[in-house]
Amino acid sequence: MAGPPLDAPALDEAAVRRIVFGVLVAMFLAAVNQTVVTTALPTIGRALGNFADLTWVVTAYLLATTVAAPLYGKLADAWGRRVMLMAAVALFMAGSTVAALAPDMATLIAGRGLQGIGGGGIFPLAQTVISDVVAPRDRGRYQAYIGVVWLVAGLGGPVIGGVLAQHGHWSMIFWANLPLGAVVALSSWRALARLPQLHRPHRIDWLGAALMTVAAIAALLALGWGGTRVPWLSGIIAGLAAVAVLFAALFAWRLATAAEPFLSPAILKNPVVRLGTLASASAVSTPMSMTVFLPLYYETVHGLTAAMAGVALVPVALASAPGSMLSSRAMTGRRGYKRMPAIGLAAAVAAAVALALLPGAPLGLAMALLCVVAFGTGTAIPVCTVCIQNAVAPHRVGTATGMMNFSRALLSALLVAVLGAILLAGFGVVPERGARAAGVLLHGADAAAVYRWLFAASAVAIAGGFVAFLRMEERPLAGPGPRGEP
Repeated sequence: MAGPPLDAPALDEAAVRRIVFGVLVAMFLAAVNQTVVTTALPTIGRALGNFADLTWVVTAYLLATTVAAPLYGKLADAWGRRVMLMAAVALFMAGSTVAALAPDMATLIAGRGLQGIGGGGIFPLAQTVISDVVAPRDRGRYQAYIGVVWLVAGLGGPVIGGVLAQHGHWSMIFWANLPLGAVVALSSWRALARLPQLHRPHRIDWLGAALMTVAAIAALLALGWGGTRVPWLSGIIAGLAAVAVLFAALFAWRLATAAEPFLSPAILKNPVVRLGTLASASAVSTPMSMTVFLPLYYETVHGLTAAMAGVALVPVALASAPGSMLSSRAMTGRRGYKRMPAIGLAAAVAAAVALALLPGAPLGLAMALLCVVAFGTGTAIPVCTVCIQNAVAPHRVGTATGMMNFSRALLSALLVAVLGAILLAGFGVVPERGARAAGVLLHGADAAAVYRWLFAASAVAIAGGFVAFLRMEERPLAGPGPRGEP
């Protein structure tokens, strides 16, 4: 059983707060960019004359994040958290510049992919740093601070994005990342100077990462193009599906044979990590994927403008933070911390089912149900994160956290592709009307009928995470002092 490193310096409370503040600023940069772009998507699609590829503005970011998250975890375990966080912020800023200058949808998607390579490191590295300096049983208090960050990002992001899209230019959303990124780099570099050195040498499985990337891209292309660019029963879709299956099989073979594979089978065999990762992926990816399409839902079903859609998205974005903070407080005890997330996830499933049954409900009722989904899933996120980190040795926390974020990003990318395919087909973007057609957007009851299936798919995804969470063992969290395996 591995214990804490002997060379880890003791940190006083003030030093811990400075370190946590530094990574929270970095986390805010990534968090606000998840909400600020959603309200601008319809405007971006109209400005660039390409509605059919609009979901790839989100999917490219998520796909890049999927590949990057576990790599950052291992690189942080091998080379240190501080260096890798600076690299992540730099790549994020470079991607923001490309996206802001994009003259067409292809360039914008490329910029979002580069953003994702950077953003894929910010979340797992921030979570790993907090785990380095705070014991699991005390970590709930700091998870509440993360909830505040999400609260502020959720409040400002949708409104800013909607206002800029309607009254300014959508590129300003990406230009704003540059000064914010500079503040993040400066504050984080100074704060992390006293971070304990917990890293150990690791081999990086670049071949495994490449195999997984090809499999994921093929699967996402099949989901995104089927029924929109080409018919589902076409040679192109069949070929993409075959490539996805082949490279997924090669990736599984690589996991079984590599000396130190891309995803650690030893960590995956840990039941808490395995079930907690599945529950966490569902709790994060489902509301995030729904949020991508909510501005269009507000505009087509309820007739709101882009700016008003941003305002209507604020309560939903905010609702997850109180759930996260309440369940975080429950982790200060050694037992019983699963109770609130279990109730929250059950309520989220019920609310998603209600939305599927009543997709054309009055705006106030629809927003209330969406807030229940966000609140309920938010209760599970901090508990899953702490439980996963509590179940592994300190020198594997970065790898386990990266794996958790890998699963979140992969499921998010798949859900965005599936939900996007549902909407594009429902709104009339079909092969017979042209692969690059902007689509004929339905409104009112017709649009609500399309969204019925989106909400139904979301309910199924949340239910899967709920079952995994109920099966996850509730282990005592390590108390004050250095964190080790229980």
